[in-house]
Amino acid sequence: MSDAENILKSEAATIEARFAGDQGGFRLDVSFTAPARGVTALFGPSGCGKTTVLRCMAGLQHMPGTLRVGSEVWQDSSADVFRKPHLRDTGYVFQEANLFAHLSARDNLLFGARRSKAAATGAAVDFDHICKLLNIAPLLDRSPVSLSGGERQRVAVGRALLSKPRILLMDEPLSALDQQTKNDVLPYFEALHEELAIPVIYVTHDMREVERLADTLVLMENGRVLASGQLEALQSDPALPLLTAPDAAVTLEGTIREAEEQYSLTHFDIAGGSLAASGLQGEKGERKRLRIVASDVSFTRTAPEATTILNILPAVITAVERHGDGPQVDVIVRLGSDGGGARILGRITRKSLEVLALAEGDLVYAQIKGVAIASSGSGSRFRKL
Repeated sequence: MSDAENILKSEAATIEARFAGDQGGFRLDVSFTAPARGVTALFGPSGCGKTTVLRCMAGLQHMPGTLRVGSEVWQDSSADVFRKPHLRDTGYVFQEANLFAHLSARDNLLFGARRSKAAATGAAVDFDHICKLLNIAPLLDRSPVSLSGGERQRVAVGRALLSKPRILLMDEPLSALDQQTKNDVLPYFEALHEELAIPVIYVTHDMREVERLADTLVLMENGRVLASGQLEALQSDPALPLLTAPDAAVTLEGTIREAEEQYSLTHFDIAGGSLAASGLQGEKGERKRLRIVASDVSFTRTAPEATTILNILPAVITAVERHGDGPQVDVIVRLGSDGGGARILGRITRKSLEVLALAEGDLVYAQIKGVAIASSGSGSRFRKL
């Protein structure tokens, strides 16, 4: 196995974190478990404690609690164990890139490589692989002050990766960028998601970043964890506030089955059915994330025979969520005539609900326009393992 693959190979098992304490007038009391692979997003409004949790995990802030990374105990206040920050094998990417202004981009990256245990033992770190992954080879001889905000963040991520961390901690790495720059940088982060086998803890208050990058969601509010688990499950959980958001959506995993080039359509297999989406979006067998917004989903009692809507899938209603006397309701369904497939949301009017007399357990047909389905990501996840 190449050293580049070693960089991307996880040594950690499940991460268990619990921190509780006071900071000024703010009380933090959180507990969650993150998987060894993929991106775990700490999501919630500004001021809910996300960055404090990340700093505690990095050892930059000492708050009573425990932190276990696989079989290793990095912190256990009950046993007076506290591993110092430089011994925690974490890569930390801040909101601002924090590059060394007196060093070139290349030397900033090499600084990260020199911090790695591989460097200490004489093993080579695959510098070129990281540069290719983040497309920063053209930037190597430039000063950080001459780089754009997005370029600086890509170099900062490369520096963190070249230190060969056990965990990559990312604290709102896109929050200081304008929307266009975010859109330019996100594909590189998606590429990291495809390649990385180390766990990533990603702090954000932007749900679109969560939808494009995260596998696991830790939903925070006022210093506490409201819920944690798989992103898709939490997005459609009627007990959580995500469901009431104006842009409520679900994120599904789809595998490209075929493309209709003459119509510029891509067909995806998903749990409980298949979906057609506009555009030629990859090669057969590639896995993509499909975002379906609740307001783009409608329902009918019987399958229509003549319609412009390409995606008509049988589904079983699992819940109907009313929002007081408001005009809209959310209908949660599972795809497939047996209700065994993926869970999606549909936001409809209260009148439509009553006219069709929709209720939990009913068989319906979910209608989704092909032009309404957004996809992101490419390739098979963790293909470097």
